[in-house]
Amino acid sequence: MIEDNILIQGDNKKGLQWLLDNGYEGRIDLVYIDPPFATGGIFSIDTNGRVSTISKSNSATIAYKDVLQGDAFIEFLRERIVLIHKLLSDRGSLYLHIDYKVGHYVKVMLDSIFGMENFRNDITRIKCNPKNFDRIGYGNIKDMILFYTKSANPIWNTPKFDYTGEELLKLYAKIDKDGRRYTTVPLHAPGETKDGETSKPFKGIYPPQGRHWRCSIEELEKLDAMGLIEWSAKGNPRKKNYADERDGKLAQDIWKFKAPIYPSYPTQKNMDMLKFIVEASSQKDSIVLDCFCGSGTTLHAAQMLGRKWIGIDQSGVAIDVTKKNLDLGLFANPYIFINMSNKK
Repeated sequence: MIEDNILIQGDNKKGLQWLLDNGYEGRIDLVYIDPPFATGGIFSIDTNGRVSTISKSNSATIAYKDVLQGDAFIEFLRERIVLIHKLLSDRGSLYLHIDYKVGHYVKVMLDSIFGMENFRNDITRIKCNPKNFDRIGYGNIKDMILFYTKSANPIWNTPKFDYTGEELLKLYAKIDKDGRRYTTVPLHAPGETKDGETSKPFKGIYPPQGRHWRCSIEELEKLDAMGLIEWSAKGNPRKKNYADERDGKLAQDIWKFKAPIYPSYPTQKNMDMLKFIVEASSQKDSIVLDCFCGSGTTLHAAQMLGRKWIGIDQSGVAIDVTKKNLDLGLFANPYIFINMSNKK
């Protein structure tokens, strides 16, 4: 069972407990969930496959009702987070996607289960373009993702974003004789060393007062011989960094992963965002869990990246959409389907 992909239809509290009872405790490396946002809204899909949150046709099918609010909503989530925490491996991570209006209350609850020391980020996700609604308050174009780890030693594959063309032009403004873009950085760092290798002169030049060379004199000589040191007009050495040798910029806590224009399920999230999370916080053959799986985007991302997956959703519409994607070959077969919707 542990080697199989699993899709469960039913109350995710029961589904999570079933996983604990069947050998998955401490086995899940990554959980991403996008639960209801306590909006009071009703989400539906019409006969043409169009999703709706505000108005719907008489023939539309309700995908789910986001009716729990206030303390009842927080308690609903808390009961499931307690089970998720038990399922996570010691190197596991949780990404909880939530609305900004309720997110800070959710964070307090998460702190009580994971510990404040294991809170990593409140990630801002830019979800849409600016709107021109007349309202008291600033326009809302973002929601939040709360990132926690179970321990101080999680799986972490340092995530990076690609530079935009504009960023490359700005950050790597110099061009060498071969047409390669580059910039230069200091070869010294803060702090003095006494009689150490990094305090010695390089080509007759000492590091500035209060600083030391970033590497040994031998290494500096090698860099210079390779043409990787540029000498300023004042005779100060700086290291060349080339744009075509960089593998991206370190990810920060503001992400621009906008929602799909034509979603197959209400509140469907961006595939690139899910792949980004899966790559950052899991490994090949890790098990990835989404117990509010909706259309199965998390499962798809996990499958594409060679991870095992478990999806749970109570909505029959969500399960139908996910199964359709399975039948279209978006996921690897076989997978196990478990229907708990009629079980007490």
